[in-house]
Amino acid sequence: MKDFPLTLYVVDDDEALRRSLLLLLFSQGLAVQAFDSGEAFLEAVDMRQPGCVLLDLRMGGMSGLTVFERLLAEHSPLVTLFLSAHGDIATALEAVRRGAYDWVEKPDTRQLLDKLPSAIALARSRAQALWQWAQLTPREREVARLVGVGQQNKEIARTLVPPCGPRSVETHRANIFSKLQCANDNELGRWLSAHPWLD
Repeated sequence: MKDFPLTLYVVDDDEALRRSLLLLLFSQGLAVQAFDSGEAFLEAVDMRQPGCVLLDLRMGGMSGLTVFERLLAEHSPLVTLFLSAHGDIATALEAVRRGAYDWVEKPDTRQLLDKLPSAIALARSRAQALWQWAQLTPREREVARLVGVGQQNKEIARTLVPPCGPRSVETHRANIFSKLQCANDNELGRWLSAHPWLD
């Protein structure tokens, strides 16, 4: 896997906690940016780029859950790890059910450091997928989506605009499998399902 530089974002309106998290994460050699509100985070960050977000569940102004809903609506590849006070555990669990990576009870830094490496690994795998997808031509991406839903070469050839022959589709299919490192149609379908945020 290529080594993709990632940024870790801390979004929390508690200045003391934000500072302590920055010091902790900088000491781990991580690139970190901090924001004191969900609004500031959403305004500054490119939601289409992979990375990790440590997101406080309860903040003045926009809540962490509302920020997360925006990320979901934008099909963002950002990996979200919620920071939750004890009383918000049920809400944090619901967020995980909806697609957040995990949650950490504040101010448990040991738990955070335990969970962070796997969250970063997931973000790196999403960055790898984004890079692989970018290697495909626009026509190959079109073919990949049709192959992923089970269409056969002849059917794909008729669907494409402008149409092409089944042999051309077969060539595209071979290129797709090579670039995405998929062995067959089923693997490609699973790969696409695992990365719904791709353009």
